[in-house]
Amino acid sequence: MRINTAFILCAGFGKRLNPLTLDTPKPLIKLNNIAVLETCINLIESLGIHQIIINTFYLKNQIHDFINNKKFKSKISIIEDGEKILDTGGGINNMMKYTSEDNVLIFNPDTIWKKNYFNEIIEMENMYFSKKLKNILLLAKKELSFDKNLNGDFDLKENLIIKNNETKFIYTGCQIINKKLLSNYKDKIFSITNVWNDLIKKKELYGFETDNDFYHLTDLETFKKLQDL
Repeated sequence: MRINTAFILCAGFGKRLNPLTLDTPKPLIKLNNIAVLETCINLIESLGIHQIIINTFYLKNQIHDFINNKKFKSKISIIEDGEKILDTGGGINNMMKYTSEDNVLIFNPDTIWKKNYFNEIIEMENMYFSKKLKNILLLAKKELSFDKNLNGDFDLKENLIIKNNETKFIYTGCQIINKKLLSNYKDKIFSITNVWNDLIKKKELYGFETDNDFYHLTDLETFKKLQDL
């Protein structure tokens, strides 16, 4: 890959997984005895990316201990949101201070990132650079979601993301974004959806469709069902 740095967003509270997340951060919840964060890192390393930055807030010491004990191949830096959780956009903006790269690959670790996403992420990156995009999201059709209660986020027409009544696609939790895109956002705490909505208005937000089944650690009920797979 041309991209050399990946971010993993690990600051959240994971409240929908209570009581599991009362004493364990959501990225360290295990499926088949493997933490979902480890599954995510394994995919990133298989892509040939060796610089990973993780942001933390809730139960941050457990994330530190997990990374330190695992001895992954890649260089992993852990940063903290600070006194307050910065939300997704603020968290990403803060992480940008720790890389010299202009373009980064970003993951939410609560998707089950199996290695069958490998080729699609490579193809998504190719589209991102060939079209000289600012932001591209990996999307799944709603019918591919294991959790049938998940609502769609967007519609997709010829790789252009639009918002209308036809929300057929779910954001999987993987995107590529250009650092300069965030420089206009001065609030310290904000959601990445603010950025997406601004891009949609300008017809500049793109999506890449995955053909993989979409498994997401949404809530306690979904966790229990995933345990049975």
